[in-house]
Amino acid sequence: MNATTHAQEFVTLLKSLRAVRQFAGKPLPPDAVRDIHEVIRWSGNASNRQAFQVLWVEKRETLKRLSELPGYAKHLAGAAAGAVIVSLLDSDELNAFDEGRISERIGLAALAHGIGSSIGMLMGGGRKEAARLLGLPEGHTVRTTVSLGYPAEGALGGGRRKPTDELVKSVS
Repeated sequence: MNATTHAQEFVTLLKSLRAVRQFAGKPLPPDAVRDIHEVIRWSGNASNRQAFQVLWVEKRETLKRLSELPGYAKHLAGAAAGAVIVSLLDSDELNAFDEGRISERIGLAALAHGIGSSIGMLMGGGRKEAARLLGLPEGHTVRTTVSLGYPAEGALGGGRRKPTDELVKSVS
């Protein structure tokens, strides 16, 4: 395979990432989970400090309880697994930066195995309640989650996008 072919395959993978919020009741294979964990480990982050931890949740009851907290993570209820990102920096901006990078890479690693994902966000009191539910020490909160699972039948609709020239502008 030449570099151009490899680049096209990679770009195709990047363009095919979609939010999946409905999942089939199928467990994730250990090799896929291992690859996703390794991608988490190698994800870029603020100053390469790795001031985060990802809690991997497969217990159905815990996923359901997290999905019921205030925010936008209801899709956790039907997921085979959830990744809950715990940021440890004192800077909310840097935490948000790291959480965004990590969550997107989790989704891409999952997609490489045919697994769907959706990024979620906990809000308000849901953040502290999630920390309590997950047994985190006082002062730790969570904001970003990623639901993972094989897409349910019909879950991969959409894909509509504006034309590139409406989104990307050249500036001199």
